Amino acid sequence: MLQIRTSQERGAGDHGWLKSKHSFSFANYHDPKHMGFGPLRVINEDRVAPNMGFGTHGHKDMEIISYVIDGALEHKDSMGTGSVLHYGDVQRMSAGTGVRHSEFNHSADEEVHFLQIWIEPNVTGIAPSYAETHFDAASKTGRLRLIASPDGRDGSVQIHQDATIHAAILNGDAAVEHALAAGRLGYVHVVRGSVQVNGITLHGGDALKISDESLVSLGHAEAAEVLVFDLPR
Repeated sequence: MLQIRTSQERGAGDHGWLKSKHSFSFANYHDPKHMGFGPLRVINEDRVAPNMGFGTHGHKDMEIISYVIDGALEHKDSMGTGSVLHYGDVQRMSAGTGVRHSEFNHSADEEVHFLQIWIEPNVTGIAPSYAETHFDAASKTGRLRLIASPDGRDGSVQIHQDATIHAAILNGDAAVEHALAAGRLGYVHVVRGSVQVNGITLHGGDALKISDESLVSLGHAEAAEVLVFDLPR
């Protein structure tokens, strides 16, 4: 089964300094038909104005992944971690028993554009932890690059869930496939550009929910960047 979730259908929030699109119910946006997909609970596409950001706030028992699209995202947390993330950087924070952090636009004149992804963990009450890895454009071009996995293989960030995330940059005749084992779910989020997924044309911000299928097929792309999730039910 293939279910399209277009960019225009997403929930929206405009707080002046923050413009956000919500793929699933979040904060003041609530849609009982879009509460998550498997353990994938949140994909927020956030644009934060220069010199603005999210003040210190807390999380618990959630795998939180930040994928920077443009700009510079400054992170500080109660574990003592501090860094500035740029395009290609992927950050994973396992909230576990509890962590407090802030996210700030490090630039004085450019917005920061990033995806914040929440995945429900398959274990709770663990010590909070942090990981950060850079994946350059070349490593994602014309192929599916593993960026998150339960065992941290191939240099991916490790998450506490039986799920993987791959990233790909595709253009023209480039085509890639990802096999789905029986009973698994696939979710494709288009970061930018356009691409055909299992024969369906998607554009930036669009997504495709995939269930009871054995293959995720991507091709016929135009300057596309894509995230592919392989999830348990």
